Amino acid sequence: MFELIEGTKKHVFVTGRAGTGKSTLLNHLSWNTEKQIVISAPTGVAALNVGGQTIHSLFRLGIGVIADHEIPQNAEVRKLLNTIDTLVIDEVSMVNADLMDAIDRSLRQARQRPLEAFGGVQVVLFGDPYQLAPVPGDGDERAYFADHYRSMWFFDAKVWEEASLEIVELTEVHRQHDDEFKFMLNAVRFGMVTKEIADRLNGAGARPAPTEGAITLATRNDSVNRINQAALARLPGRVLSAKAEISGDFGGRAYPADENLELKVGAQVMFLRNDGDQRWVNGTVGTVTKIDSTVWVDVDGEVHEVDPVAWEKHRYSYAPESKQLTKEVIGEFTQFPLRLAWAVTIHKSQGQTYDQAVVDLGARVFSPGQTYVALSRLTTLEGLYLTRPLRPSDIIVDPAVQAFMARRDRSPR
Repeated sequence: MFELIEGTKKHVFVTGRAGTGKSTLLNHLSWNTEKQIVISAPTGVAALNVGGQTIHSLFRLGIGVIADHEIPQNAEVRKLLNTIDTLVIDEVSMVNADLMDAIDRSLRQARQRPLEAFGGVQVVLFGDPYQLAPVPGDGDERAYFADHYRSMWFFDAKVWEEASLEIVELTEVHRQHDDEFKFMLNAVRFGMVTKEIADRLNGAGARPAPTEGAITLATRNDSVNRINQAALARLPGRVLSAKAEISGDFGGRAYPADENLELKVGAQVMFLRNDGDQRWVNGTVGTVTKIDSTVWVDVDGEVHEVDPVAWEKHRYSYAPESKQLTKEVIGEFTQFPLRLAWAVTIHKSQGQTYDQAVVDLGARVFSPGQTYVALSRLTTLEGLYLTRPLRPSDIIVDPAVQAFMARRDRSPR
């Protein structure tokens, strides 16, 4: 897989079920490639997670539909875009068709290669369209997409009419080891849940949830905030808060952790970063045992001292003296890598792994892939608790995704 990206100029879409190692491969590529590579993502938090830059910031694009509007580029942007061999986009399923075409147009324009898709740059995409969908804009934007595109998805961008995209599907699931649970998750992913599978999931999830250690995955932010604040208020003692230190150009509100983190001894928390000493990973749940200038957290009976960490915001630039791309740190956000974790939104649970979780689908599931994302966070069926039984209407798969994944030749790896 690495050889395909490194040894060719093919445009590649790396996809696969939850837990197949897409992030691991992206990390390996960024550290081991000989190419001039730029890593980007559609949102600020996604970009921070992969040490990249947001697409809008990298290409200096405005927010909203770009359509056929002129794309202004200064000399600095043109030089930068002329240096790229390979553009990596993570979480590409959140990139809409208009933005994908704007990336294509920006590269053709800057590199003065108007007849070549992406101006001759290799594009490598990572993501799973069965999990996250592009967010629809207002009514006018939706009407524009309906008039100009087969769907909002990145794979229906016009650039793919003249460029071929090789789909490589990672198939080995590392998160779950039980074949029966993997089979059931696959059925949810593809919208092929039989009554037998639904009965098995509902039967497993119908048990009373444990009072400690299980995180609730909910569809809505207000549910999550209510659960977390109520649970914090129930604990004895006073709330202690830690304010993040923000330096440099760390604009926007998409912070990777709470700007003002409120904790009490006894609070259930989730780690937001992997630990260099491998004591915890992003998504590990523990309990606060002591708060001082640092925070002590009990993880599975072992207490660890947790220090604040810095998230770095990066920007790519062109260095004329070396004629190389450089990646510089332009801002830092320093905070304890913790958040209250009696509950988290399904959207924010993306990419994380839990041994046990309460899945709260609320009154209804409102976006494709939501149920699949929630269930696939779990390592085992035994760790699943449902606040209500799954219904057929909870399993939503976008027909555009099914059509795209079916119409391309895929090479399993």
